[in-house]
Amino acid sequence: MPRVPVVLVVDDEAPIREVIRRYLVAEGYQVVEAADGESALQQFEAHAPDVVVLDVMMPGIDGIEVLRRIRTRSDAYVVMVTARTEETDRLIGLSVGADDYISKPFSPRELVARVKALQRRPRIAATNTSTTQFGELAIDAERREVLVGDQPVELSALEFDLLATLTGAPGRVFSRRQLIDRVWGSDFYGDERVVDVHIRNLRRALGDDADAPRWVG
Repeated sequence: MPRVPVVLVVDDEAPIREVIRRYLVAEGYQVVEAADGESALQQFEAHAPDVVVLDVMMPGIDGIEVLRRIRTRSDAYVVMVTARTEETDRLIGLSVGADDYISKPFSPRELVARVKALQRRPRIAATNTSTTQFGELAIDAERREVLVGDQPVELSALEFDLLATLTGAPGRVFSRRQLIDRVWGSDFYGDERVVDVHIRNLRRALGDDADAPRWVG
């Protein structure tokens, strides 16, 4: 019997959690809930969810900090939920490692569609040659590890997939849409500017200069 995917829904408003839960359960998901950042981290450790639907504005530990802590231990897919005017929070969330975002008020059906789309998004598979070298940059596809010189580079799963896509075709110029199709999946619903955020984050992690890039042009 196939494993039932688990979604952790984190929001301090009980009615919102209940609506999301009903729609996800109707689509065959197991749903775990949390009303604040502290309990979200506890539920994450207890249930190891496949997807996290995470509100930004919460009492105590906010959604951005919850996401940072999740990313130190897991590559679970994360959808950030923001107010329509919180563009700064949205960009910070994407730079920290969110996979997608949705603004309040939102359609529960759209949220479920995004959760499904994330689960269909493949992580970049390892190639026959495990390690690829570009000068000081070494990419181990099997272990999903990156080194610059002899220093390990911490990347989110999405950032690794983006780097693997770019370095897998040296010299090729990709459009935002092409990168979204390859890394996020062709049914990605969000703003294409998410690519720019992750490119900046990737350059920062690698120590690459945007004006004279060595690896991420």
